[in-house]
Amino acid sequence: MREMNQFADVTTGVVYIHSSPAALCPHVDWALSATLDSPAKLRWTSQPAYDGLLRVTTDWTGPVGTCARLVDSLRAWPMLRFEVTEDPSHGVDGERYSHVPGLGLWRGSTSANGDVVVGEMKLRSIMNSGGDIAAEIDRAIGAPWDEELEPFRSSGEGAEVTWLRRRVS
Repeated sequence: MREMNQFADVTTGVVYIHSSPAALCPHVDWALSATLDSPAKLRWTSQPAYDGLLRVTTDWTGPVGTCARLVDSLRAWPMLRFEVTEDPSHGVDGERYSHVPGLGLWRGSTSANGDVVVGEMKLRSIMNSGGDIAAEIDRAIGAPWDEELEPFRSSGEGAEVTWLRRRVS
């Protein structure tokens, strides 16, 4: 009898580049294409929240763990504002990464409905830290990144979405 795999092999997600200088766009295209082993063919549009910057949104399909590989390819450019998500799949939590210049990179696990999930051990650590519990929980759920990205997200209406599919062998 064939062994049953309790975990999903393939999942989906979204890459949101909220802001990029025009000169960097071809490099982002190449990095995403190389990570997914598929041509990106991104359609960049102007970012209304900040003159002179561009934005793009693309859905992707690939093996579980692709989100982290995409983030790793984008981290080379600290001036990018971006988010990358991976949808939860059978046996695997979802995740969201956010990057903002000056704040750096944040990562959170997500539930089926997209809420950020903070684990028991992290909550215990926050409670035992003796610091400002509310501020530490805000940081754990990515609130500072959300605050910085919100003007770029809300101006994202009307942005064109493309699909990237990684070849799965």
